Amino acid sequence: MKLKIYGSGCKKCQQLAANAETATRALGIGCEIEKVTDVNDIVDAGVLRTPALGVNGEILVEGKVASATELEKLLKA
Repeated sequence: MKLKIYGSGCKKCQQLAANAETATRALGIGCEIEKVTDVNDIVDAGVLRTPALGVNGEILVEGKVASATELEKLLKA
């Protein structure tokens, strides 16, 4: 599974990345996490509000820090 964290690298972005790692670990899913900080790349991905989380090319979370529990539910679906 490939996860992308979109944002400037601020504390909220870091927290979203940590929550995503926790969620994938709890589900027993192997993942690769990439942090995307370039504004042009963020816009090209269709992200309007950061932090955002993309999973395998699809934006699942945008404009908030989802908890690890919320992310577990999204990743199971």
